[in-house]
Amino acid sequence: MPQVGEFVRLVDPLTENIVVRLTNPNWESILPAPVNRFISARERFLVFSSNRFGVLAPWEVDLRTGRSRPLGESRALAPRSLCLDPRERALYLLDGKAVKEIALSNLKTRTIAEEVDAFALEGRTSQLLVLKGQNLIRVSDRKVIAGGVSGPEISLRPSGEGCFFERPLSPGNRELWYVPFATSSESKPVILAKGNIWNPIWNPDGRSLLFLREVDGNGVPISEIHEVFPETAVERTVDRTSQFAAFAPNGNGSVFVGASRSKAQPAIDLLLRFPPRDLTLCEHRSTHPASVSPVFSPDSRRIYFQSDREGKSALYAVNVERLVEPTL
Repeated sequence: MPQVGEFVRLVDPLTENIVVRLTNPNWESILPAPVNRFISARERFLVFSSNRFGVLAPWEVDLRTGRSRPLGESRALAPRSLCLDPRERALYLLDGKAVKEIALSNLKTRTIAEEVDAFALEGRTSQLLVLKGQNLIRVSDRKVIAGGVSGPEISLRPSGEGCFFERPLSPGNRELWYVPFATSSESKPVILAKGNIWNPIWNPDGRSLLFLREVDGNGVPISEIHEVFPETAVERTVDRTSQFAAFAPNGNGSVFVGASRSKAQPAIDLLLRFPPRDLTLCEHRSTHPASVSPVFSPDSRRIYFQSDREGKSALYAVNVERLVEPTL
């Protein structure tokens, strides 16, 4: 089907929906973590990591013209670390042990923090946290928010009132913790959930933390979407899934998109909360379903994901504006 810029339109063999390939599968293209802001709502661009020139580096693809451009060089880029600031004027990333900021207007780069293992940037207030060793530190006042943080997954609450972090227990088992940013020195981390859980991501309204939990389904392991409320640590089941290995909510949390780990039908599925309903959008056919990382665009009109279905990992998009109500 027609090509626009580097975009190639394909027909999905399972559903006959149109799937647009955004990047060339001759080299690796990797989406940032779903908890990060990496799709521009105003200027219609998406940032990602690619080794097109041999080494992973940050790139930008214009979602209107299909053209891609490099945003800078890196030595040891953590590809899932890319994150836009609230004004979409700068890109933050982890290069080796350094958090760097790239101004998108002139591509000038500066180092924000060093000797860092992970970082989190809140999408509304530009609040920045860094993980150094096992200490979670707020950059603005250098305050140690929490200690004993052993996992790389950290994410600030959308309201900026706190953050979650993880502590691995054993392969396939972990703990999710939450620390509130109260003015009182008595604020301490509280455990929210533990067990065979993965893919933690904030509900868009920030009231709860969503994640996948593996449960027994009559002798067959299945994955359920659960949510937990930080103020009460009460966990509840949101819905069972079609074997989601990765997922993300839309802009108001009314719909979920997931990548199935089913070998019989490795597909991208929509899960509607009200009324409960499953819809298959297309096949992802990735050899690593958890890495597919499907996400909604900020307006919930499109879904982006990655897959090595054609060789190396490439980025794809599916239009869902006829199936999902747009969000602001």
